[in-house]
Amino acid sequence: MTAERRVKLFRNGRNQAVRIPREFQLAGTEAFMRKEGEALIIEPAPRKSLLALLATLEPIEEDFAPIPDPPPEPVDL
Repeated sequence: MTAERRVKLFRNGRNQAVRIPREFQLAGTEAFMRKEGEALIIEPAPRKSLLALLATLEPIEEDFAPIPDPPPEPVDL
């Protein structure tokens, strides 16, 4: 059985809003919303992968200072 609860709609500026009760809260900070007939469906947006995040970054154009790389010390095995 699907949980159900009556909620109040209100205006927030030019938008209509609804407070989401704690038992229905979504994870994250973004969601997708769509209408199916008269039903309003809200689903949490999937988290972006690390690769997707890295793809949005601009390449670094600056030169880095050289790092000294001395040869390793000999080791007796």
